[in-house]
Order: sequence, then C-alpha cells, then structure tokens
Amino acid sequence: MDIAGKSVVVTGGASGIGAALARHAAQAGAKVCIADLNMDLAKSVADEIGGIATACDVTQESQIIAAIAAAEAAHGPVDVFVSNAGLGRGDPSHAASASDADWMLNWNVHVMAHVWAARALLPAMIARGSGHFVNVASAAGLLNQIGDAAYSATKHAAVSFAESLLITHGDDGIGVSVVCPQYVATPLLGLGDADAQGNLLTASDVAQAVWRGVADGAFVILPHPDVGKYNALRGADPARWIKGMQMLRAKALSEHGSISVESFYKLV
Repeated sequence: MDIAGKSVVVTGGASGIGAALARHAAQAGAKVCIADLNMDLAKSVADEIGGIATACDVTQESQIIAAIAAAEAAHGPVDVFVSNAGLGRGDPSHAASASDADWMLNWNVHVMAHVWAARALLPAMIARGSGHFVNVASAAGLLNQIGDAAYSATKHAAVSFAESLLITHGDDGIGVSVVCPQYVATPLLGLGDADAQGNLLTASDVAQAVWRGVADGAFVILPHPDVGKYNALRGADPARWIKGMQMLRAKALSEHGSISVESFYKLV
C-alpha cells in the first residue's frame, strides 16, 4: 500500500517507535492521528508533523473506538491502523511470578488492543475492499524475551492474531503486517538515537523498515534480519534452541547479575 494521502492512526505514537512511524508516515504524505496516553507528548509530535493527537488508553475498547472516530472526523475513513502501544515489566522472580494484573495488562495492550481496533474497523474496510493493519509485535513474538514471560506470551499471541486477520480477510482486500523488531534504542530501554550501534537500531530505522514492508505488502516485517535466521533455527531444532537460550540466560546472570531488558540487548 502507498500511504500517501491515506488516513493513518498510530497508537503509542508520542515517543519511540510510534513517534518515528508517525513522522515517516507524514513525510510520505499520510494524514496522521497520534493516539497516546501522554497527550502533551502526542500533541507535540502531532504539531510537528501536521497531524492530530487524541488521548487513548488502549486497554479500553471505548477509547480505541473514540480515537478512530477522532481520526475519521479529521481525515476521513481510517486506511491504516498501527497498533504500536506496548510495555514490558519483566518477571519479578520465576516465570510465573508476575501478578495477574500485570499479565492482564500485557494481554490487553499487546493483544486485545489489536482485536478491538480490528473489530471497529473491519466492517467498513471490508465494504470498501481496502485497509491495512500494522500490528507491532516483537522478535519475542517469534522467539522469546528471556525474563519476561507475560511479554513473550502476549507477543506470540499478537503474531498469531495478525496471521488470523490475513488468512481470513486477505481476500477481502485487507492487508496485514506484523512487525517483529529485536532491540531498539528507545525510552523503553532508557536509550536514544545516540546509543544505537551494531544490532541496536534507532526508532527511525525501524519505521523505515515498516513503511517499506507495508508498501511491498509484506506480512512479517523484520527490521533485524537475523531474527528470521533465529526463527528458522528454532523451528528446525527446538531442543537445541532451548539449550542455547538457557545458555544466554546464564550468561546474562553471570555478566549483569540479573535479567533485565535494559542490559540484555548488550548480549545479542
């Protein structure tokens, strides 16, 4: 899909990957609505790119519906919906140690927010015979994030839901892209563009890969190409893959004394 002139909504668009996606979409000629919990930051980015901002808590279906309504009032029917909002809390201790509240927060942000957006938009998109969903998952949705079981499980579910969308509605003219980046220099890691090097990409790098993928009609978008190789290895020999991940976990504990996303990116 060529996004020039299209109406695009980006959740979690006030910072990090979301803000980069919004900026690049606007540069490509799209009409952008930024939906975010942080209205001040969202408005700042929207003003910068000539878009609009709306407050949105993606754990609430009603607020996703309201964000869509705001975008449509300003820019017409939504052509592309980017479910980008995300979070990571980590396991307090063992793999099942996160509270039920944290599990449900991960579930609602990483899965149900995607479902609610599709539920609201699909009927009109199917009637028009066009539309595109960009569901930002993670390399953890294909592989695993050591030390955050809730994140990994819900990102796997996000990939699965995106696949279901495309299987069911690809013949209706609906496009779907699921984005599975590895580590990115964003506020989620406490990092910025100046910290990016090697396999640590900037948010702008990821955004460029995403919009290239959407233009090409790609389903799985891998800003870090190595993720595809790892996924193939995982499928070819699951036992060897698990052993390798156990060794990586042990290395993280040995070198950093704990398992945290903020330090884990240095090991891959």
